[in-house]
Amino acid sequence: MSKQAHDKNVYIIHEFDASSTRHWFPWLNKFLTDKGVTTESIDMPTPAQPDCKTWISFLSEHLTSVTSNTYFVAHSLGCITTLRYLQTVAAPIGGVVLVSGFDQSIPDFSFLDEFTATPPNYKLLSRTIPNRAVVSAIDDPIVPHEFSRSFAERFDAVFYETKTGRHYLDVDGVTTLPIVADVLSRMME
Repeated sequence: MSKQAHDKNVYIIHEFDASSTRHWFPWLNKFLTDKGVTTESIDMPTPAQPDCKTWISFLSEHLTSVTSNTYFVAHSLGCITTLRYLQTVAAPIGGVVLVSGFDQSIPDFSFLDEFTATPPNYKLLSRTIPNRAVVSAIDDPIVPHEFSRSFAERFDAVFYETKTGRHYLDVDGVTTLPIVADVLSRMME
């Protein structure tokens, strides 16, 4: 990572029923902080019972300094939430790395459909987010790999896939995610 990394800031947004202390989020936070990047892992309200409007409002209230040096890393439900929030900001940012992202109804998770009921404005988002990446595991049992791939295509994002990793959860042994650190580091160069 370059010297310019010190001018960057990264927000990490978790998924449904999680927190900033789970999975690979603490590892990524430490990795970035050790490189001199200002990093904040956001704990979303009521993660076990997410509400789309509440989550977007929460981000609007808490993320007051979003600039072209701001980057987002989001996981699963945090991806679509982050994009919906960024639509309301409509200002240029540095980039996004979206892990296990989706923009359509997920089997067995219909209670999250309000998040995907209306497609994001990809045209607007593509203008304000120059660096876009989606990461997905081929063996993801929660968000089908094909959903993440088609999400990346609609968003015109670079698509990265791993053969294993499932949904990148700590219960599956995933407590580091180097591909995310690598992709994000290249974006911030």
